[in-house]
Amino acid sequence: MAADQLKMGSGQWLMEKRASFKGDSLSDNENAPETGCLSIVVLGASGDLAKKKTFPALFNLYRQRFLTSNDVHIFGYARTKISDDQLRNRIRGYLTGSKETEVSDFLQLIKYVSGSYDTEEGFRLLDKEISEHEISKKSVEGSSRRLFYFALPPSVYPSVCRMIKRCCMNKSDLGGWTRIVVEKPFGKDLDSAEELSSQIGELFDESQIYRIDHYLGKELVQNLLVLRFANRFFLPLWNRDNIDNVQIVFREDFGTEGRGGYFDEYGIIRDIIQNHLLQVLCLVAMEKPVSLKPEYIRDEKVKVLQSVLPINDEEVVLGQYDGYRDDPTVPEHSNTPTFATVVLRIHNERWEGVPFILKAGKALNSRKAEIRVQFKDVPGDIFKCQKQGRNEFVIRLQPLEAIYMKLTVSNSDISIMIAIPEVPFIFSVEDIACNVKQPGLEMSTVQSELDLSYGQRYQNVTIPEAYERLILDTIRGDQQHFVRRDELKAAWEIFTPLLHRIDNGEMKTLPYKPGSRGPAEADELLAKAGYVQTHGYIWIPPTL
Repeated sequence: MAADQLKMGSGQWLMEKRASFKGDSLSDNENAPETGCLSIVVLGASGDLAKKKTFPALFNLYRQRFLTSNDVHIFGYARTKISDDQLRNRIRGYLTGSKETEVSDFLQLIKYVSGSYDTEEGFRLLDKEISEHEISKKSVEGSSRRLFYFALPPSVYPSVCRMIKRCCMNKSDLGGWTRIVVEKPFGKDLDSAEELSSQIGELFDESQIYRIDHYLGKELVQNLLVLRFANRFFLPLWNRDNIDNVQIVFREDFGTEGRGGYFDEYGIIRDIIQNHLLQVLCLVAMEKPVSLKPEYIRDEKVKVLQSVLPINDEEVVLGQYDGYRDDPTVPEHSNTPTFATVVLRIHNERWEGVPFILKAGKALNSRKAEIRVQFKDVPGDIFKCQKQGRNEFVIRLQPLEAIYMKLTVSNSDISIMIAIPEVPFIFSVEDIACNVKQPGLEMSTVQSELDLSYGQRYQNVTIPEAYERLILDTIRGDQQHFVRRDELKAAWEIFTPLLHRIDNGEMKTLPYKPGSRGPAEADELLAKAGYVQTHGYIWIPPTL
């Protein structure tokens, strides 16, 4: 038996590590020496994003020894006039799951600098503080690494980029670097996104710019390439001959909750569908890249986006939940959608005729994000089991991360291999968790699942937060999970015409009740697109 194969006992499923492939995913500069110290600058350090996401992510990297006090220092920069200790106290409550001594040690790595975002004075002071840190670590000039994380509104990106370029760049190229991480939204439509890209692109090379979409850092989103291209099982099935439709769904069971004024500027399509869900679509639909080099992967994603046909208004349903406009920060006659279902169609050999249904909404009846690949009916169904629903492959992104399959099989001991990043494994289940034969004398079938539940399989493994993974990728110079400029442009080209029709009032939102599935017209659109809902089947997470 080969080293990477496993013996399976009845009712057991086991795991064995294989050789890592991560080295193949590094950037073209992977052989450059990185001996200088690391300075991480959090711009907008006094804001909510920084204290709730950025600093906790840095703390978790510190806890896991990806960042060490020997070579890293963290600088907070914002307009708020506070001291180092005041910033540390603001952050402390968000650093959980560790001993107080470890929290205190991490907080001592943070220094705060106050200044404006459009004048040199503050950034000169910031550069002075960074340089003093580098000198204290005896870093050779030009070998140090400087990472600037923009926890800021996009309106100030251009001025901040200019100040960094003038005042805070690494002085020369001796293995060191300067990189910037920018948060979405990257514009509101094609023109504004291109203008922002041009302003930043005049100052920094594309290799220095990391446009972060935290969905690309989620564990199961990162698993998509492994599932698709490391498992022979999927290769012949993943096409229009076998797949009827694909749903990519994001649902929240709460509304805007005090963020109505901000949300109303963007709406659910700009906030979720045009970026998060479209990125997932690219990974589901792309062709196999030449290798795991970031540029090869991003090339394939761009090809998918460029193959998407113009959106048909008849394949769009918009909704707004009752009570949304009760928020005093929301305009009285707002037409901003809090719910949308959009059907995209990809014009290429693999996916011609397969609808990709992107659905997102707030104040719905559940909270979840998932990919649901529904296969075509079996021709000549001699078991008469189509009424129970079609075969489906489901990837639950959140909550309760899981991968499961809804199949129709006879009761038997069946195994299937599913690969998790760097940890492929094989599992089998005695009473196969799929569509199975109902126990008894008659040949009848019932739906269940062939199931991998992360909470059960990895009880002692902490699944990293998306921001931790993406910040670490930035430090390592791996741009695989970041959005390239041409990719951003192609994404906006798909949605800008639709967004302008909504903004101009040409398409209206439909009301729906909070706690519902959304407008009934959305389910009707799904049925027209070919989705067959399974009634009476509920996925039950395995008991730990």
